Amino acid sequence: MTQAAPPNLDPKDRINYAEVLDFPTKRLILIGTLLGLFLAALDQTIVATAMPRIAKDLNGLNLYSWVTTIYLLASTAMVPIYGKLSDIYGRKRVLLFGIVVFLLGSALCGMAGESFFGNLFGGGMMQLIVFRGLQGFGGAALTSVAFSIIADIFAPAERGRYQGLFGAVFGLSSVIGPLLGGFLTDNVSWRWVFYVNLPIGLIALYFIATKMPRLASGLKPKIDYIGAILVIVFSVPLLLGLTFGADSNYGWTSPTVLTLFAVSVVALIAFLFVESRHESPILPLTLFHNPTFAWGVLARFFIGAAFLGAILFLSLYLVNVQGVSATKAGTATIPLTMGLIFGAVMSGQLASRLGYYKMLIIIGLCLMMGGFFLLSTLTADTPYVRVILYMVVLGLGIGPALPLFNLAIQNAVKPWEIGVATSSGQFFQQMGSTIGTAVFGAILSATLAPGIASNLKAAETGQPAAVVAQLESTRQKITSASGASANASRSGSTGPTFEQVAAQITAGINTQFSSISAAVKSGDPAKFSAVVNNPALPAQLREGLSRIPAQAIQSPQGQQQILNTLKTSQTTATTAALKVARTTYDLSSRATKVAFASTVSRIYLISIFVALLALLAVLPMPNLRMPKKGEGGGGERPGALAAMEG
Repeated sequence: MTQAAPPNLDPKDRINYAEVLDFPTKRLILIGTLLGLFLAALDQTIVATAMPRIAKDLNGLNLYSWVTTIYLLASTAMVPIYGKLSDIYGRKRVLLFGIVVFLLGSALCGMAGESFFGNLFGGGMMQLIVFRGLQGFGGAALTSVAFSIIADIFAPAERGRYQGLFGAVFGLSSVIGPLLGGFLTDNVSWRWVFYVNLPIGLIALYFIATKMPRLASGLKPKIDYIGAILVIVFSVPLLLGLTFGADSNYGWTSPTVLTLFAVSVVALIAFLFVESRHESPILPLTLFHNPTFAWGVLARFFIGAAFLGAILFLSLYLVNVQGVSATKAGTATIPLTMGLIFGAVMSGQLASRLGYYKMLIIIGLCLMMGGFFLLSTLTADTPYVRVILYMVVLGLGIGPALPLFNLAIQNAVKPWEIGVATSSGQFFQQMGSTIGTAVFGAILSATLAPGIASNLKAAETGQPAAVVAQLESTRQKITSASGASANASRSGSTGPTFEQVAAQITAGINTQFSSISAAVKSGDPAKFSAVVNNPALPAQLREGLSRIPAQAIQSPQGQQQILNTLKTSQTTATTAALKVARTTYDLSSRATKVAFASTVSRIYLISIFVALLALLAVLPMPNLRMPKKGEGGGGERPGALAAMEG
């Protein structure tokens, strides 16, 4: 059961907005809320596409990952806090505050590295990181409060059909984001991937400021300041520890990572102690007495881990095995996104019609497990059409999880708990995503490089000595820099093309023969002797040059004869070197693709288990019937329309 009405709840301030508001007003509120949510969702996908150009322009490749990490840290830590504040002060105020902060952060991100900022924070890339943190601080309000608004303005029986729209927004942003980000970066400026938020945000502000009521739960302001601080002290070190632990520069046993985990554990213990005694806690522990909430947030934790891993590693498979360019990797997952949108919308509609959601969640999770199983069969030779089919199946499975868990939790708690319960579900899902990404990333780092090295060793069998030497050299480099190679793969780096390799080989041979030709044309035996004894030259070439008598280079006829011979030798050497390089490149590429496909398929096998844990968490959830319109008021009662205004 949920907690009884808290002593700081004033029932007369609780308005049943689902009954008081007319549908046109609800529609305008919905548009503004969806635009705000679209802002936060679009920002993640649009920025990812522009990051290579941003890192190059701001000279911050070493800080590349922190642009995303800092946003995740700020947004995850603030999600439960905004949820509670929205219960106290109303959704409208918190959402407006979040959008304003997000837009301010967006504008500042677009200006990062400009001359008028000088050396603020140590340079352009650090400015971008700080401003992205500000963006995340505001963006958390958009994602945590938006889902609660559905429960405020629609009756329980109607919520399902609208929750699906919110899931579809995330799917739509993953299609539009990479396309728009690539277009703006290539044709305008990367700064516009941030500036584009401003017009969308201003429209959302207008709808929310003019059309949205206060949407207050009736709770009186009694803020759990200590609990809010402890949420941040718990989540930020934990996320940092997971980020650093998956980084080869630190590792899971480094003192830094262990200290961060220790701080997080101490903060968690203190948080549980404080929350159990506070009158109006940030996260009421009594919510966990509600089986729908308790099992629901646990399932969302596992779904978060499986969901982000699916997207991230599928993109890496497409880049490193299927040969999709890094810029197009985001759009290559459109089939998964389409399945996700369809699954989210249809499951919400079905839940509203059937009145029950548990079976739909179970069907979705079974489909998700089926999608992971199909993806676990991926090889280096899987046709792209089959990969598309697998993506659609996975999307259809993931789709129902996005709206239905919110629906289940919101229908199971009291009206004054909706904000904190919804944001808590979001918090657990984001924590699951972070932990899942770190664990799967560690698996990639631990298995990819050894897999490539093993495949390269096997590829040496039956090859000419020159090819074996090249393969062995490549294998040694990968073995000695396994962490770096795995991290490069995770960031989407695919290495040089054969054309680039061939150009380097040809340029190197041309340089060698140019120096020999110059020594021959000089007619100076001492210069010619120095070139002949150059250890950088191939042994066979040095041996041939050593047979040329010194007097031969002192006559024009002799020089011309030698130069003609050198030209023929250069052509032969280039052809032979390119043949060896082509064979080596093909074998190395094949070894890398096979190892990468094997590693990703192993990750998806583990994802089946993670999805199974989510399914097992769903089974004990009560199969509650969604109340019809007018039922399940939970103590709500209409109030004066004037009290609705913020």
